Amino acid sequence: MLDALLRLARHVRTRLEREREARRWRALKSHGMHIGSNVWLPHSTWIDPSHCFLISIGDNCGFGDGCAILAHDAQMDEFLDAARIGRVTIHESSHIGARTVILPGVEIGPRTIVGAGSVVSKSLPPDTVCSGNPAKVICPLDEYLARHRQRLAGRPSFEYMLYDIRVLTPERRAELMHATSDGVAYITGGHSAELRGDGGTPRTP
Repeated sequence: MLDALLRLARHVRTRLEREREARRWRALKSHGMHIGSNVWLPHSTWIDPSHCFLISIGDNCGFGDGCAILAHDAQMDEFLDAARIGRVTIHESSHIGARTVILPGVEIGPRTIVGAGSVVSKSLPPDTVCSGNPAKVICPLDEYLARHRQRLAGRPSFEYMLYDIRVLTPERRAELMHATSDGVAYITGGHSAELRGDGGTPRTP
């Protein structure tokens, strides 16, 4: 009985969180911000509320937790009585790592990966992997993917739907612990689950 009540409470909480986020994205869109389809935007993503209409996010983009997207900079306001504003364009299929800060006047992608904790102060080219403060090109996207395909072939991999935290058994948790004792492992199939709405925060419609 208690387990059933806990499951119901989790379900209700998830529904409420999803509706709250949907209202937030609808409000941003109503103020002129462009958000494409299948965009992964955690609730922790901070988006410049006063200049969101200068921000555009293309289809199939993803953001890690705690990212910030700024379209204005008022640091010099006390001295110049002026603030800088600039468009931010994040093109389709770009993926931004957790805690990344994106500053006004930049363009990212398409198909650009930005490493966690980066500061994007200048535009980043398409089909690249970038990281750092300021963010710079580390390698072409094709090279990065080829490297991980090779590693994926030689390292343990696990199906997302069986090893997600919500269904993880003690035995499977032990498997993951063992698999990562001497290096990285891979979780596969998570992208499809997110598109179906099975994984945590929903993607925007």
